[in-house]
Amino acid sequence: MADTEKITVVIVDDIAETRENIRKLLQFEPNVDVVGVARSGAEAIKVSAETNPDVVLMDINMPDMDGITATERIRARLPGVQIVILSVQSDPNYMRQAMLAGARDFLTKPPDLDELLSAIKRAGEMAHQEKRKAANTLAAVQAGGLGTVSGTFFPARYDGKVISVYSPKGGVGCTTIAANLAVALHSEESPVVVVDSRVQFGDLTFFFNEQTKTDLGDLATRAEELDPDFVEEVLLTHSTTGVRILAAPPRPERADPVSATQFSMIVQFLKRMFAYVVIDTNSGLDEVTQAALDESDLLALVTTQDIPSVKNARLFLDLLTAYGYPVERVFIVMNMFDKRRTTASPERIADITKTEVAAVLPFDDRLVTPAMDRGVPFLPENKTHPISKGIFVMIRRIKAKIEELKQAEVDAREL
Repeated sequence: MADTEKITVVIVDDIAETRENIRKLLQFEPNVDVVGVARSGAEAIKVSAETNPDVVLMDINMPDMDGITATERIRARLPGVQIVILSVQSDPNYMRQAMLAGARDFLTKPPDLDELLSAIKRAGEMAHQEKRKAANTLAAVQAGGLGTVSGTFFPARYDGKVISVYSPKGGVGCTTIAANLAVALHSEESPVVVVDSRVQFGDLTFFFNEQTKTDLGDLATRAEELDPDFVEEVLLTHSTTGVRILAAPPRPERADPVSATQFSMIVQFLKRMFAYVVIDTNSGLDEVTQAALDESDLLALVTTQDIPSVKNARLFLDLLTAYGYPVERVFIVMNMFDKRRTTASPERIADITKTEVAAVLPFDDRLVTPAMDRGVPFLPENKTHPISKGIFVMIRRIKAKIEELKQAEVDAREL
């Protein structure tokens, strides 16, 4: 193998004896270093995020999350990591699913040592190439580059912050909040782009009463070679507020080409063109939504007073913890609050979720619904209204949270 750099490996299998047997097979290989083990798909995602290995040896059958699902999620978060699937079955259908999920190789258990080492070396060499490519791109960006056109670098305009608006339950007002949050944050000094990541059934443009012939799919096809001029051509400008909008594809079938990796690259580019990137997300955890959450500096978790909504918010926070997501980035927005209802107060929700309630937006069908029907954010014309005041409280807490996280990073570097 031309690449002599050591290959780091994570072993994933729900059977301890199998993990140990594979580890023993690899322990005398000078170019292979086992940096972690995991007993489940969820643990594999967490360990991979912590160790960023070159190769993950992934069992396909596990009780909590199968290896194919774990492969998809690891590859979405860490595209440089290569996955080698291990299975007791050599079913071609399994192989096809594994490759579609992003696996580099597929071996039958128990693997022959030579076959295993050969697969690890092939995958490791690919991982090193991908990581070197990513490191070169990052170095260019840190040197002041946004992207390239014919090798020319563009200076970064902002160190933008990404704020995703998400709820595991539909119908709680995420798009309304995302649209008005973007309007509230936007200024000449701090321009905002709001992104519709609901790639199949996005409707953010309707909330701004705008139409477009360009959308997220146009940027996805050129995600590796974006330049500011092309991005500017694709983005809409809201005629009233000046907020920029990246629309979702107009039809579901146009969403297919948009991958998690492409979406991440687009967001990383946008945050160097804008002070804030606000993302309106889907309620399901598809790969683009996961990419949005991974790219977020802050995550606004939206809930209402009803029990299913609170329950789903709690389950989602548990899931984030299990995956090792930094929950200090999460704050709760309680939408459509009606103090006449006694099902759940903001204090009760904060107690249940163990997470700050950053904003309480009151129920107001007389203001919000007509604004939606007209396709206009309610904020510009109703800045003194209680729901608008709630948005401004959220803005103050978002900015305070950003400063708090910045200081935490400084303190961590000084330790």
